[in-house]
Amino acid sequence: MASTVSPSTMAGAPEPSPLSDRIQNAADISVIVIYFLVVMAVGLWAMLRTNRGTIGGFFLAGRDVAWWPMGASLFASNIGSGHFVGLAGTGAASGVATVTFEWTSSVMLPILGWIFVPIYIKAGVMTMPEYLKKRFGGKRLQVYLSILSLFICVTLSISSDMFSGAIFIQLALGLDLYLAIFILLAITAVYTITGGLASVIYTDTLQTVIMLTGSFILMAFAFNEVGGYESFTEKYMNAIPSVVKGDNLTINARCYTPRADSFHIFRDPVTGDIPWPGIIFGTPITALWYWCANQVIVQRCLCGKDMSHVKAACIMCAYLKLLPMFLMVMPGMISRILYTGLRGLMLSVMLASLISSLTSIFNSASTLFTIDLYTKVRKQASEKELLIVGRLFLLLLSVVSIVWVPLVQVSQNGQLIHYTESISSYLGPPVAAVYVLAIFCKRVNEQGAFWGLMVGLVMGLIRMITEFAYGTGSCLAASNCPKIICGVHYLYFSIILFFGSMLVILGISLLTKPIPDVHLYRLCWALRNSTEERIDIDAEEKSQKETEDGVDEDYPEQSRGCLKKTYDLFCGLQKGPKLTKEEEEALSKKLTDTSERPLWRTVVNINAILLLAVVVFIHGYYA
Repeated sequence: MASTVSPSTMAGAPEPSPLSDRIQNAADISVIVIYFLVVMAVGLWAMLRTNRGTIGGFFLAGRDVAWWPMGASLFASNIGSGHFVGLAGTGAASGVATVTFEWTSSVMLPILGWIFVPIYIKAGVMTMPEYLKKRFGGKRLQVYLSILSLFICVTLSISSDMFSGAIFIQLALGLDLYLAIFILLAITAVYTITGGLASVIYTDTLQTVIMLTGSFILMAFAFNEVGGYESFTEKYMNAIPSVVKGDNLTINARCYTPRADSFHIFRDPVTGDIPWPGIIFGTPITALWYWCANQVIVQRCLCGKDMSHVKAACIMCAYLKLLPMFLMVMPGMISRILYTGLRGLMLSVMLASLISSLTSIFNSASTLFTIDLYTKVRKQASEKELLIVGRLFLLLLSVVSIVWVPLVQVSQNGQLIHYTESISSYLGPPVAAVYVLAIFCKRVNEQGAFWGLMVGLVMGLIRMITEFAYGTGSCLAASNCPKIICGVHYLYFSIILFFGSMLVILGISLLTKPIPDVHLYRLCWALRNSTEERIDIDAEEKSQKETEDGVDEDYPEQSRGCLKKTYDLFCGLQKGPKLTKEEEEALSKKLTDTSERPLWRTVVNINAILLLAVVVFIHGYYA
């Protein structure tokens, strides 16, 4: 079936939907109402059953989460509405190759569970910048990475998710774009600010079930409408618009004609929209940063009961990451042939992906700001103060994210998946280089790591700012961006940026003093099993802080009224039982324990091998 394409549609600017196209019937509205009620119920249940009155309870769910909600939360945190819109949109425009961004994740997740998380747990850290502080010492790495991570949260994750979700709601319900964004933020804030990570994880589990159920139903409906897989492949290649609006415009045929390589993931290294060398060498670099050094993802793994649960969660999420080809990319390609129905279910799926992703990002951003930045300004801040500050920061983050949304609209020709991947390629590789070398090369020191990040940041910002200034062009108008800067595909640029940062890090480290092993026990791969006592590089500063904090004044607890008690309960600010010294030592030992039972270690290892075999097979099938 031929479709009609207008310039405005191709540019990615949605037109207000006519009243007849908006969701009005009782069945669709009922689905949406039930969805919100169930999500709020699960969020409230999780909020009340968990300890949110401590830093570890609020930000790491007490490190007592089983593998299945952890795996579901990993998947839901990653799959936002930007994935549904971005993967479907790029799939409709250029075919299946965009799914390689998802399938590469299935390789990175075992690397996360088997290599990176054990080091993070043994280091006893709560945030990724905190690991760099322990590994290298000093403050500038921790502060810089915290600020960069928050910036990436705004530019890469929150804005694109809010924009795509709000666009969908605008088209479905006829709301103003920014009103839709405000409503989404209000809903998200209710249980993120009050419930902490535990509430986010359990609602993520529900959101995953909703996403998968709804997506499978929509996929089945779409393939049934198009006549099955064989018919789909034939009709997609013939889905050329019968009418192209804009008589005074000359539109290149490649803008509306399906690519000859639409059903292949490995494409020409020069002319391909996603070149195969970039897939093999560039995509793993950004995936390594996102999955192994990103607070949003790693924070979920740090809350696991033990290492076997963490590994099982990574395997579960890796298998789920194989599904977007069939749940998002191919339905997007089918939409090029026809338009599907089930709008209420579709909106619920979109909301599930959006809210789960936003809550995860908000919780992790709050953790970064509170633990790595605020404590530098207020060294004597009480636990209650930190919990309140972490919640208030979410409100500020929401405002900043809304301001950034217009820039998403003009970037990467309106294709969200290319926007997110390009920003990742400009900012992520230097961070990935630092974490890889921090773990695998104990010779690397603070000076090398810092200046490697600085050089990488300058290179990445030059490309990103220039691209924002000139635009990436579209089928209707070419970009004037200088070829020397924008002429290199963003996946190739990530390779250059990664190895360039590595050279700077290693070069400066070799020219300066090494860090003694006594400071590196259980912080890098070569010394991961050391039993010797580690002396932190910042031991003097830490000792001084503990001395200042050691004055424990026993003020009589004042009686609090019912209203204040209710407030404390709702916000998780009620005091828990005070632990004895022996209980604190036992808890500390548990939080840094990476031991596994032999049986479950064998089970997860076998499953990891099977997973990698499946990933290799599907890459070969669609190559």
